[in-house]
Amino acid sequence: MSDPIRPSDRGAPVRDLHRRLLAVGHPVDAAEVSDDHFGPDTTRALLAFQAERGIDEHGTVDATTQAALVEAGVRLGDRHLYLHAPMFRGDDVADLQLRLGSLGFDAGRIDGIFGPDTAGALGDFQRNTGLAVDGIAGSETVHAFRQLLGRSAGRTPVAQVRELDRLRRGNPDLRDQRLAIGQFGNSGALMSALARILRARGANVLVLDNPDEAAQASTANDFNAVMYLGLRIENSSHSQANYFSTPGFLSEGGYRLAHHCATCLDHALRGSDVPPTGAAGRQVPVLRQTRMPAVLCTLAPPSAVVLATAEIADALAVAITRWVANPAADPNNALSVED
Repeated sequence: MSDPIRPSDRGAPVRDLHRRLLAVGHPVDAAEVSDDHFGPDTTRALLAFQAERGIDEHGTVDATTQAALVEAGVRLGDRHLYLHAPMFRGDDVADLQLRLGSLGFDAGRIDGIFGPDTAGALGDFQRNTGLAVDGIAGSETVHAFRQLLGRSAGRTPVAQVRELDRLRRGNPDLRDQRLAIGQFGNSGALMSALARILRARGANVLVLDNPDEAAQASTANDFNAVMYLGLRIENSSHSQANYFSTPGFLSEGGYRLAHHCATCLDHALRGSDVPPTGAAGRQVPVLRQTRMPAVLCTLAPPSAVVLATAEIADALAVAITRWVANPAADPNNALSVED
C-alpha cells in the first residue's frame, strides 16, 4: 500500500477500510460510514481488530494492518490454495494448517502462510483419504475436511508437539549456539551490551538493526539461529515479552523463552515502580516469519529502561542462558534470577 490511512482521513481508502472491518466483525458507526470518515468509532473498531489479530495497536492502517485486514477476509473454500510464488497468505491458509495439524499431518507452524510444509502435509492428507494428490486445497479437499469436522477438535497440532520434542533434544550448552538479536532503531546500546555478554559466554551472535521486521526474520532464518530475540523501547507503562501465537497454536520454544525474559526483566527493573512484565502471544511480522523460537521484548517506560540498560542486558543474558540449558522446561517453575 502507499501512505498509511489515519484518523480524520476521508474518501475511498476509508470506505474500503469500513467494508473490511465490517467483514471481520468490527462494524463502524453508520454516520462515519456514510461520510467515508475515519472518525472516533473507526479508530475504536480498528484498535479492536489490531488487538484481536495480535499486531501493533496504533490506530492507523499501515502495511501490516492492511495485510491483516485482507487476510482476515478469506475463509477456507473461498479460493484454491496451493504452493505458489508469492505464497498464499490468509485465514483460509491458517484454517487449513490447523485442520491438517490437528489430524496428525505436519503442516508446520500455523502461520497462515502456504509454504512447502503445508503443501507436503496437504498431499499426505489427500493420499490418506483417497483424494487426487494434486497439492491443491480445492472444493473436494475442503469437503473432505468438513466431513471430518469435530474429529480433531481440541487436539494439539502435530507441529507444536514436534517442536516441544525438538526442544527436549536440544544442545544445552550456550557455547557455539547461533543466536540472533535484533533491535528496531532505539535499542542499539542494549543490543550491543547483550551481544557482548553472550559472545563472552561462547555464543555465535548475529546482531540485526534493519527496521523492517520481515527483513530481520529472513536474515535470522538464513543464519539458522536457534532463537531470535527482538528489542524495542516504547513510550508505554510496562514491558512485554511476546511470542508467536495464533488461535489453536503457539510456539512452544517462544512461549518458554518469553516467560524467562519476563521474569528476568522484572528483576532488572525492580524498585523502579514499573508494573510487571507481561508475556503474551502475538502475530507481528518478526514473530510470524521467523522459523525458530522467537521473542519480541517491548521495553518500557523509556526513562526506566535507559537507566537500567546494563541490568537489562545482564538479565536477558540470564534468560537466554537458562532457556538454552533447558528450552522445554515449564516456565511456571522457573527459578528466580538470584537462584
